[in-house]
Amino acid sequence: MNQAVNDVKIEPSWKEALAVEFASQYFTELKKFLVEERQTQVVYPPGNQIFSAFNYTPFDAVKLVIVGQDPYHGPGQANGLCFSVAPGTKLPPSLVNIFKELHTDLECAIGKNGDLTSWAKQGVLLLNTTLTVRAASPASHQGKGWEQFTDQTIRLLSEKKKGLVFLLWGRPAQLKEKLIDTSKHFVLKAAHPSPLSAYNGFFGCRHFSQANKILIDQGKTPIHWILEG
Repeated sequence: MNQAVNDVKIEPSWKEALAVEFASQYFTELKKFLVEERQTQVVYPPGNQIFSAFNYTPFDAVKLVIVGQDPYHGPGQANGLCFSVAPGTKLPPSLVNIFKELHTDLECAIGKNGDLTSWAKQGVLLLNTTLTVRAASPASHQGKGWEQFTDQTIRLLSEKKKGLVFLLWGRPAQLKEKLIDTSKHFVLKAAHPSPLSAYNGFFGCRHFSQANKILIDQGKTPIHWILEG
């Protein structure tokens, strides 16, 4: 394993699976961009949380994938898991709507805890397509190489695993379906949970119970979606 790969701090099974990406020219340029960006800008999430989705959900543990877009760009929000926020942080509108649907689907009480780490630890890969963002500047790190990296992540999961459930919310996430072998995986699609689109098909999608049924039917442990707090 070359030095470029060794320099990346990420869970070992992912380091091995994505070694070609870490050693690539585009990833070298992406790292250079991030170093330069941090010299003059605030970047979210903190450096030690960029790969949180991978660190909490090793390659072999992945059962379900939720695809997001950018990390949140406000202070103290992004923690490296799509749609998730750090403990004690006010819930963003999309996450509020996710919890509303969860309440409708599973008839559960919902608290104020927006940290989705417990989902990640159960095998839910909470993958943003871009893993960093400049503070107060949405989409600012798009087109810098992260999309190539996360596309390959989805492609590898599709090739190497079987029976995964992919939740694709909104048009950008649904475009990733082309990376997935739908003959051996399950894809559930709905509108994005943003307030701008949630009433166009996210509310009422019942993806949480559907995903668990798919897992149970395969003999897998379902996800305990309810968060404490």
